[in-house]
Amino acid sequence: MALHYIPIFFLLFVSSFCKSDDQLTQAKPLAHGDMLISERGDFALGFFSPTSSNKSFYLGIWYHSLPGPRTVVWVANRDNPIANPSSVMLMVTNNSRMVLSDTEGRNIWMAGSNITSGAAGAYAVLLNSGNFVLRSSDDQDIWLSFDHPTDTILPSMRFLVSYKAQVVIRIFAWKGRDDPSSGDFSFSSDPSSPGLLLATWNKTKPYCRITVWSGVTVSGGTYLTNTSTFLYETALNSGDEFYFMFTISDNSPFTRMVLEYTGKWKFLTWNNHLSSWEIIVEHPAAACELYASCGPYSYCDLTQIVPACRCLDGFEPTDGINFSKGCRRKQALKCGKQSHFMTLPGMKVPDKFLHIQNKTLDECAAECSRNCSCTAYAYANLSISGAMADPSRCLVWSGELIDIGTKTTGENLYLRLADSPVDKKRNLERIILPIMTFLLLLASIALVWMYKYRDKWRKKENQKKLKLGYFSASDQLEDENTEVPFVSFEDTLLATNCFADANLLGRGGFGKVYKGTLKGGDNVAVKRLSKGSGQGTVEFRSEVVLIAKLQHKNLVQLLGCCIHEDEKLLIYEYLPNKSLDAILFDTTRKHVLDWLTRFKIIKGIARGLLYLHQDSRLRIIHRDLKASNILLDTEMTPKISDFGMARIVGANQHQTSTNRVVGTYGYMSPEYAMGGAFSVKSDTYSFGVLLLEIVSGLKISSPQLTSNFSSLITYAWRLWEDGNATEFMDSSFAASCPLHEVLRCIHVGLLCVQDQANDRPVMSSVMFMLENESALLPAPKKPVYFAPSDWAAGEAMDNTENSLNAMSITTVEGR
Repeated sequence: MALHYIPIFFLLFVSSFCKSDDQLTQAKPLAHGDMLISERGDFALGFFSPTSSNKSFYLGIWYHSLPGPRTVVWVANRDNPIANPSSVMLMVTNNSRMVLSDTEGRNIWMAGSNITSGAAGAYAVLLNSGNFVLRSSDDQDIWLSFDHPTDTILPSMRFLVSYKAQVVIRIFAWKGRDDPSSGDFSFSSDPSSPGLLLATWNKTKPYCRITVWSGVTVSGGTYLTNTSTFLYETALNSGDEFYFMFTISDNSPFTRMVLEYTGKWKFLTWNNHLSSWEIIVEHPAAACELYASCGPYSYCDLTQIVPACRCLDGFEPTDGINFSKGCRRKQALKCGKQSHFMTLPGMKVPDKFLHIQNKTLDECAAECSRNCSCTAYAYANLSISGAMADPSRCLVWSGELIDIGTKTTGENLYLRLADSPVDKKRNLERIILPIMTFLLLLASIALVWMYKYRDKWRKKENQKKLKLGYFSASDQLEDENTEVPFVSFEDTLLATNCFADANLLGRGGFGKVYKGTLKGGDNVAVKRLSKGSGQGTVEFRSEVVLIAKLQHKNLVQLLGCCIHEDEKLLIYEYLPNKSLDAILFDTTRKHVLDWLTRFKIIKGIARGLLYLHQDSRLRIIHRDLKASNILLDTEMTPKISDFGMARIVGANQHQTSTNRVVGTYGYMSPEYAMGGAFSVKSDTYSFGVLLLEIVSGLKISSPQLTSNFSSLITYAWRLWEDGNATEFMDSSFAASCPLHEVLRCIHVGLLCVQDQANDRPVMSSVMFMLENESALLPAPKKPVYFAPSDWAAGEAMDNTENSLNAMSITTVEGR
């Protein structure tokens, strides 16, 4: 039998030379020099020697992708090292076992179970989690390294604490820094109370209690580091089985729990910047955290810079120098005499407790109160989900309290103390002093409030006068009550960092716009009108009065205003995508505007104008509709802004006129630009120009147009007349849009820019034409070929001047 085994062993050895995939099969065993590497390359399994001083070899798993010294997380033959690695091999047998043996047939390590179903195709695989799994041919797990940890717990490893009140898994630290064999220190639950207490042990003696589990069906705690968040979770599946595991958030660095050879239990994460392991939590964190090192009725205070032993409230040191002797009561307990319980929050509860089930908090307190020997109790109201029948956890202590400490996630400990005459006096003081303090505080608050209210009243009166001075001049709104929140100038300065250049969003004919952040954290846009500008005063009054009374999702929202000396400020909602022109005419950003988004913007602008012209209680003519006055929110919803040039007309008034033309060249209708006559059809004309810009991605007077066309309108008309309207589309979306929808928009745009106002549709008709593909559209008329330069010097322009926007004209007088 042995003679037959050796040749096969040798052939398998040769065939597996330098193998480095993640699977071990019956045909591909693992020899010295080979490695299994997990699919992502995070972990490796192979043979290693700890150091040059320890030349024994072990089969283990370690982090493969980390620099520096090897970090081993699992060892198979930790207590049976290999002296000659060249003579050993790990293989999967035909009875579904993994065997590590030498050429002489001696088994060094073995794992798995003797099964026949699926044995012919059994294989082992190293998973990305670091779990080494033996599987049958039908992919059923036979054996997992996660069920047999050595000194390390990895994310998603299920650590079975107890089963049917018996300790199941105990992990052992290495014997030394370079010796993987089982050391004296171990980690497991307490055999006397499995499922409640986890601790490290030095041989059979407790070394450091890690935690007393609450016993909830599912409980967890989150640890936050400089690099990521780790979710540390415990779970109780049933009354028989109790386990815990921890998971980490996505894209977190490597994380592990390890019991070091020194006896320290550490929760570690890999720091990529330092290329080293960083400690999140460790136990013991101080010398006083060692088991019972502080003595009876003394606790380890970890909240101090230098942790030290301290006496519980109501106790004093037994020995002023040596805290290992603990503390003693200042007032002795006497059975039958009055006593009370003091609440000590945030405590690691003492050891040697009695767990009483099925008790409420009051029942737990009564259980301890009527027992003279009961010195303390603790209680947790637990979840009743899962298979747990008892929704409570009542712990009581009799006699001395040992191994106590403070804890970040600690709980209330109710400590029994004797009553005394001094206590009664203190109780009286505790009642009277807070009442006196409260009354004095109330009187102080009243005085301060009265003082501040006087100033606020004065400011309110001043603001009221300012409001009357600015808003009563609106001819058509004298009887309207304009309610706009006033924001103090100091709050505005704070929000914009004193109008810092870093917060500047843009500038226009009447001033600058800044980004600001109010005290509540809301982002806003602050429009600061130019000081001493008569135009600015008119615009300020118009915008406040108009926008305050207009509420529509396609109109920008006014949040407040501020008047301070010669400063006039408007506070709007902040729209992060800024104005339409900043994206539409930017070749590096216009790809963001696909056709679906552009069509959404077109219809949104149309709805906003329809609201102004027809659906609001006031009929408003905007008079300055252009791409820079269309703002976009996070979802690319358009909002019409800048109502400084807007005018209110009567409900039955179809047209009015002015001798001061205001607006922007190219967007103004011919009758308004040359004669001062404007109506809702003037806004329709501006909308038509804007629609053509959105479809083509070109400005109204784009330098990209040839000299044969004076404007975008004439260019669009020529292509439409020649049957080449598809050439008018922006090339950034031309390949992926419904052609009939784009052509319909061009058609509607040409109808809106008709030279005669009567030929243009109203906005209700525009909306109908955009939303109903079956509606028949009239043919647009040929536009008059004129350029702005032909009439810019005309008589109608005599009383105008250019604003900061070279293409805008504004009046120098009130409108």
